[in-house]
Amino acid sequence: MGRYTGPVCRLCRQAGEKLFLKGERCYTPRCAIERHRRPPGDKRQTRRRLSDYSTRLREKQKLRNSYGLLEHQFVMYVGKAQRQAGITGEYLIQIMERRLDNVAYRLNFGHSRNQARQLVRHGHFTVNGKKVDIPSFIVKPGDVLTWKESSKAKDFFKIITESGPQPSIPPWLSLEVATMTGRVMSLPQVVDANVGVDTRLIVEYYSR
Repeated sequence: MGRYTGPVCRLCRQAGEKLFLKGERCYTPRCAIERHRRPPGDKRQTRRRLSDYSTRLREKQKLRNSYGLLEHQFVMYVGKAQRQAGITGEYLIQIMERRLDNVAYRLNFGHSRNQARQLVRHGHFTVNGKKVDIPSFIVKPGDVLTWKESSKAKDFFKIITESGPQPSIPPWLSLEVATMTGRVMSLPQVVDANVGVDTRLIVEYYSR
């Protein structure tokens, strides 16, 4: 399965809730969920009750689309989480939160995960002083993420850093605003991710 290239608002409508894939637009009345509550293509007057399989599939798709992952990437993370001791769902969230593109998004270096992923791919960030352009790079406690000096002179850097109030930084990260430098303070917790999914259903989906 290739990467989805259609309207991302359609993914929110399929999930039935906001996945915050469009950055600032998701907080305005122009958000697709605010204007169209029904799933795309659904013309029924009443909603059909979801089966157990559909419920698990929707939770899986909701989490996968929130982080913008391909199916084979998501399956790889699920498999890795299942091999770890402890609660599989918590480790799954933890490893996806530690992806470099997500960390850049959480530090407000991008208005959406898609934008943060593009900035990472274009080599605008360094980790511990070395350029890293792999969005799936997994950070660890103590790592320092910052903008390259040459990137700070770009117009998009000024737009991102001067666009007004930003979402709060999760407690497992810290940000030095003066230098726009982020630091990984600890491992993320499920409550810090605020993804609104039932990871138990996702684990059940892949264990069937």
